[in-house]
Amino acid sequence: MSSLPANSSSPSASWANWLQLHLVVLAWGFTGPLGRLISLPPVETVAWRTGMAALGLAVVARMLRAGLNVGGHTALKLLGNGLLVGGHWMLFFLAVKLGNVSVAMAALPTTMIWCSLLEPLFEKGRRISRLELGMGVLMVLAVGLIFRVEFAYWQGFAAGLGCAFVGALFAVINKHLVAREHFAVISCYQMAGACVGAVAVLVGQWLLGTSPQSPQTADWVWLLVLSQVCTVGAYAAYMNVLRHLSVFSINVVYNLEPVYGIVLAALLFGDKERMSGGFYLGTGIILMAVVVTPWLQARARSAGDTRRKT
Repeated sequence: MSSLPANSSSPSASWANWLQLHLVVLAWGFTGPLGRLISLPPVETVAWRTGMAALGLAVVARMLRAGLNVGGHTALKLLGNGLLVGGHWMLFFLAVKLGNVSVAMAALPTTMIWCSLLEPLFEKGRRISRLELGMGVLMVLAVGLIFRVEFAYWQGFAAGLGCAFVGALFAVINKHLVAREHFAVISCYQMAGACVGAVAVLVGQWLLGTSPQSPQTADWVWLLVLSQVCTVGAYAAYMNVLRHLSVFSINVVYNLEPVYGIVLAALLFGDKERMSGGFYLGTGIILMAVVVTPWLQARARSAGDTRRKT
């Protein structure tokens, strides 16, 4: 989702940059527990989160002197892609409600294999490598293991896999949209699009006889944390880290998001988040595949460059 290129780790990178990156990933990992703490259904949660985040990002854009006028054509593209963000988060919070935070978080890393399958459809000449195919098969087996040992949560895990697919579709499309505009402007439009999509779903539910729920007093606190800390603040800090650390380094730490989310959920909710050994084995295999794949890809590229030079 970044709009700035990330170079190799720069000399200016320091422990403060690494700490900031871990805090960003911790904030994103806290999203799952917040989904349980907020009493609202998934659609209402997304509507409030994205609406409040869009306002926060508009303020950030103003402070950074980034104009929000991007032209009608670009605005429609960003708003349209924002609908995918809304769908992604609605499915995520649905996974939390149908299962639990651990189940939702375990499904998120499968975004990698979805991206590998989708990118060839959007990029000419892009093919699925044998490495990606092999890791994809490994992840499918791990997913099958999780379904087998935690069948009681199959609905939540299925929603989590759908969330990962929509997130991958958003990422692949977003890759072609982010190069020209400031990150705060892009994110503001996408949050607005996600909010419009969520409100449209609420209107449809209302027409079918289901009235939207209003936030309770405690919900306002958690919605502020979710929208301003875990969305606006975390993304702004992430964009700053991109200037100092390599893409590889960032991706390795980013893959800790499910770990942080599962640990936080266990600390907050105790036995309600305790899963079987098979679940943690399957989740560990998925995380291992996600962490190892970029390293193996980098080695393969390095070996290929060496052969071409000789």
